[in-house]
Amino acid sequence: MSLHRYWFGLIILLLLISACSTGLEVLSPSQSHNDPSELRYLALGDSYTVGEGIGMKKSLPYQLVDALLKEGYSFGEPSVIARTGWTTDELLRAIEENPPQGSFDLVTLLIGVNNQFRGYSPETYRSEFKELLNLSIQYAGNNPACVIVLSIPDWGVTPFARLVGFERGQIALQIDRFNRINREESDLAGVGYVDITAISRQAADEPSLIAGDGLHPSPTMIQAWVEQALPQVKACLINP
Repeated sequence: MSLHRYWFGLIILLLLISACSTGLEVLSPSQSHNDPSELRYLALGDSYTVGEGIGMKKSLPYQLVDALLKEGYSFGEPSVIARTGWTTDELLRAIEENPPQGSFDLVTLLIGVNNQFRGYSPETYRSEFKELLNLSIQYAGNNPACVIVLSIPDWGVTPFARLVGFERGQIALQIDRFNRINREESDLAGVGYVDITAISRQAADEPSLIAGDGLHPSPTMIQAWVEQALPQVKACLINP
């Protein structure tokens, strides 16, 4: 890929991220009005958590809560701290500025794609991811089993990546490197880990897995993520 084409694609993608970010609300835990008898869920992340391209109600946290309600669990509105374009340091800063209150029965963490996209170092990612992981465990009442880390999806298979000429193989290698880090740190911390990267790569042959913006996951893909995560989530809730 030529340097000119690379910078063209980079500018277009940054503009897309910027335009999408401005219209998204960060739902802080203090904004939730759950019944005290209901289980509490905190979702931390970026565009993959906030539901970019499909709307919050079809996003990962809401689909997961819907699935748990069907299983007989009593969950209130999920508390979400996420925004399109966020890196690990930006998520840390958002939590510092408006920290979650109380403890949660379930915490999910999905972060890192923007570290990869912006060319941040894996070493920085490891350090900041560990900090986010430690915070997540604290928010889960110091119960690591009820923290679920989801691997970073591979956006290199999307129509948008092909349109602007990004190299799919290079993106995949970088995503895998970041996922090795979050997997290693998750194993060390004893938290749950769900690999959704393999599901994201199915979008190369299944257009229905991509949202209308050509970049983010569709509700169908997120449903597959939820199905992948559900056994670990239920195990945590059964054995708190």
